[in-house]
Amino acid sequence: MADSNHTGTSFFLTGLPGLEAVHRWLSIPLCAMYVAALAGNSLILWVVRSEPSLHQPMYYFLSMLAMTDLGLSASTLPTMLSIYILGVREVALDVCLAQLFFIHTFSIMESSVLLAMAFDRLVAISKPLHYGTMLTSPRIARLGLAIVVRSIGLHIPAPIMLKQLPYCRTRLLSHSYCLHPDVMKLACADTHINSVYGLFVVLSTLGVDSVLIVLSYGLILQTVLSIASKAERLKALNTCVSHICAVLLFYTPMIGLSMIHRFGRRASPSSHVLLSYLHFLTPPVLNPVVYTIKTRQIRLRMLHLFRSDGTNIRDAQDR
Repeated sequence: MADSNHTGTSFFLTGLPGLEAVHRWLSIPLCAMYVAALAGNSLILWVVRSEPSLHQPMYYFLSMLAMTDLGLSASTLPTMLSIYILGVREVALDVCLAQLFFIHTFSIMESSVLLAMAFDRLVAISKPLHYGTMLTSPRIARLGLAIVVRSIGLHIPAPIMLKQLPYCRTRLLSHSYCLHPDVMKLACADTHINSVYGLFVVLSTLGVDSVLIVLSYGLILQTVLSIASKAERLKALNTCVSHICAVLLFYTPMIGLSMIHRFGRRASPSSHVLLSYLHFLTPPVLNPVVYTIKTRQIRLRMLHLFRSDGTNIRDAQDR
C-alpha cells in the first residue's frame, strides 16, 4: 500500500542489527569518533590559519578537506546519536531528505577536494618551477567555489524528486542515516527517473573524480621515474603518501559498499551498516591523524602548541 499524503510521513532507521541491547554501550566509541573528528579537523584548520609558513596551496586544499570532513560528520551525527543514545529510530520525511542532501553533497565535495589535491601534487612534482604561479590564492578560491557549486547544484534535484513520490507503509531504512538509494527503494511508484539521475550524479562525480585521480598519479609516477636520483624520487613520492592514504580511506569502503549492494544479496545486514560506517565515519577521524603524522610542518606546529600549553600549566602551578 502507498501513502501519497506526505503529512506525518516518517522513516525508521537501523542501528547494528542484533545488537540493539548494547546500543548505549556502542554509543561510547561512536561519540569518541565524532569528538576525534571534530577536534582533529578543527586543529588542522587552526594550525593552517595561524602558521604563516603553511599559507601554501597544499595546505589550503588540506583546509578544504578538513572543512568537508567536519560537514560530513555533522550530517550523520544527529541520527546516529538519536539511535544509539536516545533509542529513537523514527525520522520525519523532511528531516530525512535534508540529511541525505547534506550527506551526499559533502561526499561529493570530499571527492572533488581529493581530486584537487591530486592535481596539486601533480603540479608540484611535474612543474615545480611554475607551482606558485599556477596555483595562486585567487585560483584556489575559485576552485573551492566551483567545488561547492558543483556539489550543491547536482544534489538539489534529488530531495525535490523524492518528495514527490508516494511511500509504502513499510518504511524501514537499512542504514543509520538517510541515503538516496535507500529512501528511493521504499517508494511505491516508478523510480526509474530517480535511479537514472542518481546514477548520472555518481558517474559524473565520484566516477570521473576517481579516474582523474588515477590518471594524475600515473603522470606523477612517470615524472618520478624520470628523476635520476633515488633520494629525490623517494622524496617526491613521500609528499604523496598522505594524499594516497586519504584517497584509499574514502574510496575503498565506498567500493565495498557498492559491491555488496549490487552483488552481495546474501550478505548480512550488519555488513551493509558497518561498511557505511567505515565510509562516512572513518575518513573524518583518520585524515587529520594521517596528515599530522606525515606532514612535518603540521606535526611541529601541533607539538609546539601542546608544549606551550604544558609550559603555561606548569608556570601557573609554580605560581
